[in-house]
Amino acid sequence: MPGARFLAGEAVDLHTIEAEDVPFLQAHINAPRVRRHLTVRTPKNELQEETWFEEQVSDGDDVNLLVVGGDGPAGTVRVGPIDDPDGRMEIGLWIREADWGRGYGTEASELLVEYAFAELRAHRIAARVFEGNAASARVWEKLGFRHEATHREAAFRHGEYVDVHWYAVLEDEWSSEGSSA
Repeated sequence: MPGARFLAGEAVDLHTIEAEDVPFLQAHINAPRVRRHLTVRTPKNELQEETWFEEQVSDGDDVNLLVVGGDGPAGTVRVGPIDDPDGRMEIGLWIREADWGRGYGTEASELLVEYAFAELRAHRIAARVFEGNAASARVWEKLGFRHEATHREAAFRHGEYVDVHWYAVLEDEWSSEGSSA
């Protein structure tokens, strides 16, 4: 069962991640089509996912939240580090395959970006997208992030070097333009 609801949206809510969510997270982070465009490179057993929960979710350096849609948990979204002296943060998300195409990633990201600018003193939020992940690029573009750079062949994914695209939005762009989702 998801933890406390932290941010409410129309199609999704963002909840705290609890130890009870580890089996869901472990099952879906290992799904080949989900992990294909993530930084996860090796299989994660339940103990490793519990360690991630203890070291990353519970440390307070980032905000990690469970994306919950109409059918229950659908993925995670995170932003951080929250104490960067220059107000720089990176956002990342993943959604389980059964919930792709429902707009969950866009809405979850919009909720968290709004929160980061309004409550965490963020000034700049960046997102990275591995080559071939058009759905993720669309999320950031829909939310008003600008494509700033392409780091050529900067990541090794599934037997080949791929480009990494960087997107970002500044606080004043977000507040003046808002998201276009």
